[in-house]
Amino acid sequence: MNKIGFFRSVSLKLVVVYILLLIIALLLIGVFFTNSLENQLIKNTQTSLTSNMEWLEQSLVQEFEDERSPTDPTLEEDIADLLENYSEGEETKIQVIDTQRQLVGTSELGDQNSVGARVTDNNIIQAITNNGFPSTEKTNIVIDEDSGDRTLKSFYNIMGTDSNGESELLGLIYVRTSIEPVYSQLKSTNIIFLQATFIALIFAAILGILIARAITKPIKEMQKQARVMATGDFSKRVNVYGEDEIGQLARTFNHMNDELRQAHMRTEGERRKLSSVLSHMSDGVIATDRNGAITLMNAPAESLIGRSADEVRGQFLIEVLNLNEKIVDITEIQETGSIIIDMSDDDQYLLLRCNFSIVQDEYEQISGFITVISDVTEQEQIDQERREFVSNVSHELRTPLTTMRSYLEALTDGAWKDESIAPHFLDVTQQETDRMIRLVNDLLQLSRMDSSNYTMEWDRINFVDFFHHVIDRFEMNKREDMHFERYLPKEEALATIDKDKIMQVLDNVISNAIKYSPDGGTIRFRVRKDSQKLLVSISDEGMGIAYEKLDKIFERFYRTDKARTRKLGGTGLGLAIAKDLIEAHHGVIWAESKEGRGTTVLFTIPLNRKRGEVR
Repeated sequence: MNKIGFFRSVSLKLVVVYILLLIIALLLIGVFFTNSLENQLIKNTQTSLTSNMEWLEQSLVQEFEDERSPTDPTLEEDIADLLENYSEGEETKIQVIDTQRQLVGTSELGDQNSVGARVTDNNIIQAITNNGFPSTEKTNIVIDEDSGDRTLKSFYNIMGTDSNGESELLGLIYVRTSIEPVYSQLKSTNIIFLQATFIALIFAAILGILIARAITKPIKEMQKQARVMATGDFSKRVNVYGEDEIGQLARTFNHMNDELRQAHMRTEGERRKLSSVLSHMSDGVIATDRNGAITLMNAPAESLIGRSADEVRGQFLIEVLNLNEKIVDITEIQETGSIIIDMSDDDQYLLLRCNFSIVQDEYEQISGFITVISDVTEQEQIDQERREFVSNVSHELRTPLTTMRSYLEALTDGAWKDESIAPHFLDVTQQETDRMIRLVNDLLQLSRMDSSNYTMEWDRINFVDFFHHVIDRFEMNKREDMHFERYLPKEEALATIDKDKIMQVLDNVISNAIKYSPDGGTIRFRVRKDSQKLLVSISDEGMGIAYEKLDKIFERFYRTDKARTRKLGGTGLGLAIAKDLIEAHHGVIWAESKEGRGTTVLFTIPLNRKRGEVR
C-alpha cells in the first residue's frame, strides 16, 4: 500500500477545517467588531455634536427673542459673532436659518456673502412648514459633493416661546460634520485587527498541525496494524493514548485483533485438518463453485484423473470427468447421486465411482458441489471374476453331472444287465466322479489359501534332491516316447519351503507340460542358483501360448483351449493354485511361450527366508 503524503492526509484536512473555522469566526468577529466600532464612533460624534448644539441652540434662542433697537447690532451680526466664538473644528460647518428660509448665519468664513439669501433645500422648507424636524429625521450620513468625504448631516430645531407660553419654531441649525476621521480611525483599527488575525492564524495553523498529528497518530498506528494483520500477524497491538473516542476505538481495535487472532487460529487449524484429511484420503475429492467450475482438488483426485489441480482449476467438472452424455446441467448432479465412469485408455483399465453432494449457504442456496472419486476398478474386476467363477464352477460341475446322469439313467433303464456296456458306463461315471472330486478339492484348497488363518509347514531342505525326487515319480509313469532332460546343479541348494505345497506346484506344472507335449516331445527341467533365490523352470514342446494370453493362464478357470483341456481332465485351477503357493513363499511365477514352439513355466524361491508363519 502506498504511503499517504501530508497533502492527501487527514491531518491536512483537519488543519484546513480548523483554520477555515477560525477564519470564519474571526471574520464574523471582525465584521461585528467593525460595525459596532463604526456605529459607536459615529454615535459618539453625534452625541458630542448634539451636546454642543444644545448649548448653541440656547444661545440662538436668546438672540432670536431679544428686542433690538436701531443702534444695536443686527441679528445676523450677533449670530456671526456667536458662531465665530463657537468652534467645532474645520470639519464642522454650521448654518442658521430663520423661519423665512433666510440664511442668517454661517460658520464658513468664505461663505459670509450668502448670509441673507433664501435656502432652497426641500428638507428645510418642509421642516419649516411642519414646525421643525422630527427627532427621527434630524441626522443622516451623506457624501459631500465638493470633497467627496462622508459627512454627518444634522438638523436642530431652534424652539422658543410665544406670547401665549407655547413653543414656536424660531429657526433651524444645519450642521455638516466630516466623519472621515472616524473611518480613518476605523481603518487603522482594522489593519491592527488583520495583523493580529494573521498572527493568530499562523499560531493556529501550527497548533492545528500538532493537534491533527496527535489525533491522527493513533489512527495511523491502527492503519499500520491493519496492514500487519492483513499478512496474518496478530501479535502486535496499538497504543491507547486516552479514554476519549479515539482511545476507545484503539481498545476496540485491539479487542478485534484478539478476536481475529483466535478466529484465524481456529480457521487455520480447521484448514490444516481439512488439508491433512484431503491429503491422506485414499479417495479423490473435487470441489466446485455453484456453476460447476473446479476450485479445489486433492492429490488422490489428481492421480485418479491423471491431471493436476492447477491444470483443471476453473474448468467445468462435467467436461473434466466426461459426464456430458450422462449429465447435461450441473444441477442434475443433485439428483444423480452416484455414477460409475470409464476412464480407461490404451495403457490402463480404470473405472471410477463418483459420489456427488451439494454445498448450501446459510440461505439454503446452492453454493457449490463436492465430488468424491473412488477407484472401483479392482472391485468391479473382483465382482466380474466372482460372476465368472460361479459361472465356471457351475459349468464344470454341470458337464460331469449331466454325463453321469445320462449313464445312470441308461443303467437304470436296464443297461446294467448288458455285460458288454455296463462296465464301460460305470467306468465313465467313476471318471466323472473323480473329476468332480478333483475340482472340489482344488476349490477347497483355494478357499483355504484365501482364508486368513492359512499356515505353512516350513522345512529346510536340499532343493536339488527334492526336485530329482519329484521328477523321478513322473518319469516312472510317463509315455515311452516322451523324454525328460534335467539341467540341475550338482551342489546343494538349501531352501526353506513347505515341501507339500512346492510338490503340489511342481505336480501341477509338470502335469500340464506332459498333457500338452506332443508325441515324442521333450520336457526340460532347470534349476539355477542366485545369491538370494532359486530360479526353477519347466519347458515343454507343446503348441505354445499367444503372448497376450500369457498373463491370463494363472487366472482361475482360464484355459487357452477349453475343449482340449476338458478332454484331458483339467479343471483350470492348477496354475492358479501354483501361483498362490509360490506367492505364499514370497516368490514369483510366470510363463514364457511362443506359439508352436512350446511353453516354459518359471518360478523363484527365496533362499534366506526364516522359518515362520506367512499368513
